[in-house]
Amino acid sequence: MLIMTDQQRAGWTAASGFPLDTMPFLDGLMSTGAQFQRAYTTSPACVPARVSLLTARYPSAHRVRQNSAAQHVLRGADLVDVLREAGYALHLAGKTHFYRQPADFDTFAAPYWHNRGPAGTPEQARFEQWLGALDHSVSHEPTPFPLECQFPYRIVDDAISAIDRTPADRPFFTWLSFPEPHNPYQVPEPYFSLFAPEQMPERLVGPEGAERKGGTYTWLRELIEEKRPGYDAEWRRYRANYCGMLRLIDDQLRRFFAYLGDRDTLVFFVADHGDYTGDYGLQRKGAGMAECLMRIPYAVAGPGVRPMVNNADFVSLADLFPTICDALDVEIPPGVQGRSLWPMLTGEPYPAEEFASGYGERGFGGLSYDVDERPPLHFPYEGRTFDELNTVTQSGTTVMLRRGQWKLLLDERGTGELYDLDADPAELDNRYDDPALAAIRADLTTDLVRWMIRVRDDLPEAAYTLKRAPHNWH
Repeated sequence: MLIMTDQQRAGWTAASGFPLDTMPFLDGLMSTGAQFQRAYTTSPACVPARVSLLTARYPSAHRVRQNSAAQHVLRGADLVDVLREAGYALHLAGKTHFYRQPADFDTFAAPYWHNRGPAGTPEQARFEQWLGALDHSVSHEPTPFPLECQFPYRIVDDAISAIDRTPADRPFFTWLSFPEPHNPYQVPEPYFSLFAPEQMPERLVGPEGAERKGGTYTWLRELIEEKRPGYDAEWRRYRANYCGMLRLIDDQLRRFFAYLGDRDTLVFFVADHGDYTGDYGLQRKGAGMAECLMRIPYAVAGPGVRPMVNNADFVSLADLFPTICDALDVEIPPGVQGRSLWPMLTGEPYPAEEFASGYGERGFGGLSYDVDERPPLHFPYEGRTFDELNTVTQSGTTVMLRRGQWKLLLDERGTGELYDLDADPAELDNRYDDPALAAIRADLTTDLVRWMIRVRDDLPEAAYTLKRAPHNWH
C-alpha cells in the first residue's frame, strides 16, 4: 500500500511536533511502524520526484528534470515492473504526473489533477469548474460543494472498488495518490472551520526572507505580488485551509483502512515534496531548496516493521523502490540508485555511515536566470495566472548535501551556500565563505562530490559485469 500526498510539508502533524492535530488517524497508524524525521525528496518538483520514486534514480540519471519531461525518462526495470513480475494486481487511484500509462495497471482510476478528475456526476463536474475558477489560489470561503465531490473521497471510493474486484487469493499493490494538500487551497465544512487562521503557528520567516535570499526567491515573490497584489496578507487563511485539507485526507484514509480490515498490508506513506505554507512570503513551491520544500513525511508500517522514530538517518524518496524489492526478496534491478531500508525497518544491522548524509538536485539545466530577467514563460506576465515552476525558477542546476546540522548547496556558476540549520533554520545566514568553517566546508564538499559520483548512471548495461552491493549500500 503506497499512500502519497502532493506538496505535503514535513512536520505538519501532531506526531511530528506540529501544535495542531491535523492527521490523527495516520499518526496513529504510523506509530506502529517506522517514522523518519530526516526524509528528503530527490527534487522539489512533482514529476522529477515521482519519477525518482518509480525508478529509484535521481533526476540527473533518469533525465526528467522538469515537469514537462516525463516522456524522456531513462530507466531500467521500475517499481511497476517488479511488482507485476511478482504477481501483484496493480491499482492506481489518484494523481499520476509520471510516464506510466493506464495499460500498465490492472485498474487505473486516474488522472486526478488539481482542478479536474475522471468523469463523474454533474455535481462533481460543477465542483471542478469551481476549482478551475479559483486559479490555484486560496479560498476565503468554505467550498460550496459536499465532501463527496472532493478528490480524496472519490479516490478512496475508486480504490475500494478496485480491491473489491481483485481475487481474494491474489496479492495487490494499491497506490493512493492524493492531489492534495497542493493548491488550490480549499476545503468544505467542517474542515474549513476546524482550524482557525488565528490558531496558525507563526511563520519561520516572512517576505523579508525572500528579499534576503535574493535570486529566484525575490523573482518569484515579485512576480506573485505583481499578479496578485497583497496576496501575502492571506497567509493565515492559507495555512488554515492547508491544515483542513490534511484532516480531510486523514478522514478518508480512516475510511479506507476500515474497509481494508485486518489484512496483512505493508503501508508506505510519503509526499513528493513540500510547500512554503507562507514562509518567505511565498506560496506553493518553486524557488530554491529550502527545508520546507525538500523535507517530506516518510513512514512505513506493517508486517515485520519494528516501531521506531528515527531522528538520525537521512533517507530518500529514491529508497522506497529498493526497500520494496528487499521486502519481497527480489533482486534490486540495475540502474537503481536508492538504498534499501528494509534491514533498518526490521531491526537488522546496517551501516550508520550509509545514511549519515542526504542528497538532492534541482533545476533543468543551462544557466540560472538573474533576478531582473523576464524571458518568455509558458504563461503570460499579465493577469493573475502563474506557475511557480517555470523557465526562471527552474533554471540552472543546484545540488544539495545534508549532514548533521549542516546544509551545503552548489550551483552551476560555482555559487555556494552553507547553513547551520540548528542556529539558522530559515537558511538566511550563508556561511559558505566563513573562514571559521573552512574545514567543515571542505568535508561537506568531499561528501557532496562522493554523492555526485554515486549517482552517475550505471545504465546502459553492456559487456562488463557490474559489482553490486547487498541492499544497494555503498
